Amino acid sequence: MNRRTLFRLAAAVSVTALIAACVPAETKPDIVDIASSNEDFSTLVAAVSAAGLVDTLKGDGPFTVFAPTNAAFAALPAGTVENLLKPENKDQLIKILTYHVVPGEVTSDQLAGKRMNVATVQGQTVHIDGRNGVKVNKSRVTTADIMASNGVIHVIDRVLLPK
Repeated sequence: MNRRTLFRLAAAVSVTALIAACVPAETKPDIVDIASSNEDFSTLVAAVSAAGLVDTLKGDGPFTVFAPTNAAFAALPAGTVENLLKPENKDQLIKILTYHVVPGEVTSDQLAGKRMNVATVQGQTVHIDGRNGVKVNKSRVTTADIMASNGVIHVIDRVLLPK
């Protein structure tokens, strides 16, 4: 291989590497994007929208969200969800939803074998028991560690209600 060919090859490789470096890397979806893409969270997504918390949960975080499924919301007394979604009950809805959010990114391996009270964004604490699976108050984590670009989601089987 002569010198000219070697230099052309080196230049071509350099240009290719430069172009590849400029292509944006795929990013992980955020907490809201993940919830919105999962039909099991449609009630939660509607509640987050009604509460005006979408931009907050799309923010930098990191957040840990204990996300109730549609079945968890359906287990509440009849009419509860519909009542909470009314504009006049927005403050109460915000209080309930922010009770499901812990500042920082807490994964299940950090909870395993431990019992603790953890402050929520709402201001009160939730009791976490990681000794046999993970429980948050009386709710059980059914799917743990759904990683998002701005935190982590743990799916729970009951809606957490602040006192």
